[in-house]
Amino acid sequence: MKNYLILIILLFSIKSISQNDAKEKFQKNKYDLAISYFNKSDFAKALDEFSVVSKIKPENEIGQEALKKVDTLKEILRNEILEKVNGTWLFTGDKPSWTVDAKENFKNKSVDKLVQVDHNKLLFYEQDRKSKVKTLIKTENIVYFNNDRTDALYSAIILSDGKIWNCYLNEDSKEIRAVNIAKKGENGVEKIAENNKEVYFTKIM
Repeated sequence: MKNYLILIILLFSIKSISQNDAKEKFQKNKYDLAISYFNKSDFAKALDEFSVVSKIKPENEIGQEALKKVDTLKEILRNEILEKVNGTWLFTGDKPSWTVDAKENFKNKSVDKLVQVDHNKLLFYEQDRKSKVKTLIKTENIVYFNNDRTDALYSAIILSDGKIWNCYLNEDSKEIRAVNIAKKGENGVEKIAENNKEVYFTKIM
């Protein structure tokens, strides 16, 4: 009976070693892929891959190195976006600006909502269409949402009301789509998995 027990323990040990070897090999392959994207300056794809690498075996050297790269790439990508979005943006509605509903709703408004991105601040204005009088409604600091250091989320910001918006800039940097992905409250962060609110902005200055 004792010999059988030793044999079972030995078999489990071999299986565990084999699984660890496979995980480390997979991790190394993903790390090499991440490096190749990084060397091509495809930082968004590199971040995705380094994020995966950092989660496979976070305790080993490759996992730790990948986590450092995640931090670095988030900073690089955020700085790139800020350079592109500095300026004034017009709120066009909760649907893409090219849709019939969005165009109709926008046409019937008497007040325009504007957001001015000024380095690390967001200034929210309302402007009367007839008088052109512009009123500052509120100011927010740009605070990036970074609840999980290992994730690849780099363009999500959290506002003072606790709402967390993931922002997508289109290819020509002329439109922003912001999706409400979560809200932070007294009980922590509550993710929103369906029926997410969306808002759209078009650059005007």
